[in-house]
Formats: sequence, structure tokens, C-alpha cells
Amino acid sequence: MNPPTSPAPISKASSGLQARTISGVLWNFGEQLAGRGIGIAVQLLLARLLVPEDYGLVAMMAVFIAVGNSLMDSGFTQALIRLPDAKQVDFNTAFYSNLCLGLLSYALLFVSAPLVANFYDEPRLVLLIRIASLSILIGSFQVVQLSHLAREINFRLKVWITLPSGIVAGLLAVILAALGFGVWALVAQTIIASLLKLILLWSFQKWRPTLSFSRNSFKTLYSFGCKLFASSLLDTIFNNVYVIVIAKMFSTPLAGLYFFADRLQRLVIQQLFMSITTVTYPALAMVQDDNQRLKMAYRKILLTTSFVVFPVLMLMAALAEPLFEFLLEEKWLPAAPMLRLMCVAALFYPLSSLNLNILKVKGRSDLFLGLEIIKKILISVVLLVSVRYGITGILYGRIFTACLAFAPNSYYSIELLGYSLREQIRDVFPSLCLSLVIGIVSYQISIHVDWHSLSKLILLGVLSTTAYLSLAKLFRFEALSIVTGIFFNRIQLLRRPKTTPC
Repeated sequence: MNPPTSPAPISKASSGLQARTISGVLWNFGEQLAGRGIGIAVQLLLARLLVPEDYGLVAMMAVFIAVGNSLMDSGFTQALIRLPDAKQVDFNTAFYSNLCLGLLSYALLFVSAPLVANFYDEPRLVLLIRIASLSILIGSFQVVQLSHLAREINFRLKVWITLPSGIVAGLLAVILAALGFGVWALVAQTIIASLLKLILLWSFQKWRPTLSFSRNSFKTLYSFGCKLFASSLLDTIFNNVYVIVIAKMFSTPLAGLYFFADRLQRLVIQQLFMSITTVTYPALAMVQDDNQRLKMAYRKILLTTSFVVFPVLMLMAALAEPLFEFLLEEKWLPAAPMLRLMCVAALFYPLSSLNLNILKVKGRSDLFLGLEIIKKILISVVLLVSVRYGITGILYGRIFTACLAFAPNSYYSIELLGYSLREQIRDVFPSLCLSLVIGIVSYQISIHVDWHSLSKLILLGVLSTTAYLSLAKLFRFEALSIVTGIFFNRIQLLRRPKTTPC
């Protein structure tokens, strides 16, 4: 009986995976923090140079460009990441499939552009859509390269690719806006960023396609990816359905205000959250057959994400008015209350998305699609009722549907991992309660004190963050221990090469 020697390889492999995942999360978080910070700065500069109507035009065509991108990808990215023993022929098959689907997407958008323009009674959309959708063709050359980086959890290289692309594209967009190009500055920003990202990807990522294609590989990838594509298509349409309804039933400038607030919220929150899920999906996929390890890893991710995202959301909601007053002109102030309600609705986004991530890891894209259909029916019903009460009713409807969607999203985590809804609520409840208290107190102080908007942002931001961390330490939040553990583990990883001889 000599069991002590057998666990070593597993422990070593697990340690290596954990180290790579921690490194990947931090690099990806760094990319999101820097990239989205630059993105927010660019959006704020553009907002000063442009008017809500320009953003309204972009909002009108955004759903169609997003649908085209979903068709171009068709779930191949996620399928490649999940495939345990992906070979060159699998990558080739995905590459050529994405190119064909990209051409098909562009052709469909080119032809249907006049129909979209007629729907909104906005003739400027014809040329805008035909030019903006070029980004889909450019993106079709990136799918496999990005899948390679994700499989390798090589987010350091991704940082050095996406960050310069975003900076250069943002600066050029600001220059174009200053020169009076209006909405075309926003279109140019998207195309230039995609093009620069493509050039850098092919310069530094060494995978290259060869002349091979496998029908069996296509069936394997598409059988998994097609359901994710259908889910993504539904998600894309319904994420933008609010803008479609507002633009059609109200006005282009109001749609622009809504779109700008939503984009600002997504830049800050969803990308912060995506820095965790983008890395953890390939990492979790490596242990997809070990339910115990998968549940433990998933629980840590849920604790970490809720601990970080909840307070950011609530603080952003509390300080929406001073944020807009200080950074933007008066024409954008009506978007501040919209941003506050969007942040409240977004509280449930990390929880729902992480639960859905488990279905992708387990290869149950059929269940993923089923849940998306149920949620979209729910959104449709709520939207039909809430639109009667104007933009405020639509936003409260978003909060209501986000609450209801959490239960079905978490159902299969119970079935597949034994991670019950009660356990999930118990794990996130401390961070949620503390974030709500801090957010409400900050909001009350903000509306009752006569300070300059910058003073409110700095003082309340620092005090709220300090209070949140101090109370989390006082009440011994498990999530705080995990976050600090990840931080100190990363410091040790950074120091190790300096103390280890070559």
C-alpha cells in the first residue's frame, strides 16, 4: 500500500492550472482595466464632440451588426476552446467555415440595409450599415487565432494585441469627431480597431491554416456551436430589443441616450466580469469531467465575481448624477437615471452568466438554448407591458426580468454539479447586502450634500471602497480571503523567477 506517491502528479497539474488561471485572470483583468479605461475615456471625449442623435444612429444598426457577428462565429470559438484534443484539421475547418460565414453575413447585411433604413425611416442607415459591417469580414480572420490564445490561457499576448488597437482606433475616432465627421467617427473606430487587432494577431500568434478541411470535424464543432449560435443570436437580438423599441416608438436622440448609458455600463461592468469568465471557461473546460473540482472552482469564481462586481455596480448607480455632471455636458444628463437602473438590473448578470457557463463547460448547449428561449419569451411579455410606461417602465422591466431569469439559469447547476440555489444565494448574499447598504448610503449622501461633483466622486468613492473592504474584513467574508489569496499567489508567481536560478 503506497498511495502517497499517486496524488503528486494530479496536485502538480492542478497547481499548474491554478497558476496559469490566476495569471490569466490578472492579465485579462489588466487588459480590461486598461483597455476599458481607455475605452471609457474615448467614449466620454466622443460624447463631448457628438450629439445623442449620432449614438442613436449607431444604436439602430448595432443589433444588425451584432447578429452578423454571431452568424460569422456560429459558436466555433467556444467549440474549439472546449474540444479536448483539437488538431490542425479542426482549426482549419473552423477557419474556413468562419470565412464563408463572414462573407454570408456581410452579403445579407449589404442587401438588407435598405429594409432596415425603411423600418426606422432613416435613409442614412443604408451606407452606415454597409460600411460598418466590414468589421464582420475582418473579424472572421480572428476567430481561430483568439481560440488558440484562450486554449493556451495566454492572455498576456492578448493584452499586447488588443490594447494598442483600442488606443489607436480611439484616438483616430476622436480626431474624426473633432473634424466634424459625426457618426462616422464611431463607425471608423470599430473598423480600425478590428483591422489593427487582426494585423497584430497574425503577427504574433503563430498558428497558420493549411489546406485541409474535415466534414467530421465540422459536424463535431457545429453540433455544439450551432446551439450556442442560436442562443447568442437570441441574446443579441433581445439585448438590443430595447433600443429598437425606443428608436421606433420614441425618438432617435432618446435611443442615443439609452444606448450611451447602456454602453457605459457594459464597458465598466460586463468587461470587468468578462475578464474572469473569459479565462475561467477554458480552465474549467480542462476539468469538465471532475464534478467535485468543477464545483469547487465554480464556487470560488462565483464568490470572487460577486465580491468585486456588486460594489462597483452599486457605487456606479449611487454616483451616476455626479459622474455625468463632471464628465459630460448637460445634453447627456437625462442618461444618468437610466444608468442607475441599468446597474441595478446588472446585479444579476454575473450570477446568471456563470451558471450558463457551466452548461457550456459540460457540453450541454441544448440546455443553454432552451434556457435562452424561455428567458426571451419572458422578456417579450414584460417589454410589451412595460413599454406603455415609457423609458422608465422599460428600465424597471429590465430589473424585473433579470430577477426572474436567475432561477432558471441556476437550475442546471443544481442538476449537473449539486450546487443548489440555496447554496448560491448563501454564497453571494453577504457581498450583495453589504454592496446595497454602501450604495444606498452613498446615494443619500450624494443627493443631500452640496459638494462639487468631482468632490462627491472622489470622497464618496474612497470612503465607500474603504468601508466595503473594512466591513468585509470585520465580518470575515470568505470571498475577501479568496481575493487576497489570489493576489498574494500572483505576487509569489511574479517573484519566483527572480529567486530561481536559470
